Amino acid sequence: MGDEGGARLEAIWLKAAKRGPMEPVSEATLVAGQGLEGNVDRGGYRQVTLLDANAWETATREVGAEVSPDARRANLLVRGVDFRDAANRVLRIAGCRIRIRGETLPCARMEDAAPGLKAALKPDWRGGAYGMVVEGGPLALGDAVAWES
Repeated sequence: MGDEGGARLEAIWLKAAKRGPMEPVSEATLVAGQGLEGNVDRGGYRQVTLLDANAWETATREVGAEVSPDARRANLLVRGVDFRDAANRVLRIAGCRIRIRGETLPCARMEDAAPGLKAALKPDWRGGAYGMVVEGGPLALGDAVAWES
């Protein structure tokens, strides 16, 4: 997986209601043991969902579709983080720490977004990851992102 020098937080989305719209914000607060403040899905193992912009772009290019990454309905869009087999690793974003618990499997909604997209997101954790907030704090677009060694 290597070291992700220069990896950054590119987007933050909050969802106020289940199946509700994804609201882009420029900053947010992660709460330890809960998730993103103001987001409907909080607690459990899936406190925050993350997507790598490079993986998303590879998948959408493969199916020949231009689909905005907010269609994936993840909370955080990062660039330059390889989530492959990242379970139990800790990702640091600014002063926050997220323990990756598993792979976010692509669902039927991805097929609605573009034919073939669900299958294109399956390899190498391209559909992203979910995790638990170990250490909370403020997040802002452009924050540095790196794996803890």
